[in-house]
Amino acid sequence: MHVSRVESRTTVSVGDSGLFVDCFHKRGGENMFKRIREDIQVVFERDPAARSMWEVLLCYPGLHAIWLHGISHWFYKRGFIVLPRMISNWGRFMTGIEIHPGATIGKGLFIDHGTGIVIGETAEIGDNVTLYQGVTLGGTGKEKGKRHPTIGDNVVVASGAKVLGSFTVGENSKIGAGSVVLKEVPPNSTVVGIPGQVVWHNGKKINGNFTGAIDLEHNDLPDPVNEMMLCMQRNMRKMEKRIDQLEEELKKNDN
Repeated sequence: MHVSRVESRTTVSVGDSGLFVDCFHKRGGENMFKRIREDIQVVFERDPAARSMWEVLLCYPGLHAIWLHGISHWFYKRGFIVLPRMISNWGRFMTGIEIHPGATIGKGLFIDHGTGIVIGETAEIGDNVTLYQGVTLGGTGKEKGKRHPTIGDNVVVASGAKVLGSFTVGENSKIGAGSVVLKEVPPNSTVVGIPGQVVWHNGKKINGNFTGAIDLEHNDLPDPVNEMMLCMQRNMRKMEKRIDQLEEELKKNDN
């Protein structure tokens, strides 16, 4: 079976033994089977619901989407246009996850559930990143070139979060569920809200220090609205106390 590329009038044999190896080939000379084993191990490490190898292989759409992207990305990097998009669309139909063939994905990506995830053409994802359902790594406007975010290593993007624009989310950061992030996020930060605001930076990690483990506690996030209300309550108490003091002074002066 051969697939033709009209632009250069060349053919690539899908049956070539090196094709699918190259699809999963990463820095450091790792082969396809090692990469597959690592992807499966990531699922066991980050999803307590994973029970068996066969369950992971057959029932985890995030894993299927990552592998299909490896194939579509291989064709995309070699100048093909329609074929990688067809593979991407097939992956979206099968998994509910849309990853543009042009997106760059590092090692150890874990997509949990995955329904509704969209990753744009110029998005770059570092190593050991975790994405939950409904996440969008999108662009803004119609500009050409780099227009999607760069996600650093060990980042967790929680359910429904939208990261929009060409900027970097620093390593070891967490994006809270439902947040809309529109600007740069420094490393070791927690972002929540619409628009997203950094509410924790260089804060405590597991055992008080970052040890290289990925912090998946995306439910353990500060509430900036609640903190603002508490601040207002504290200020009101101070004002009430001051008013009481002034009233006491006025009473003393009248006497």
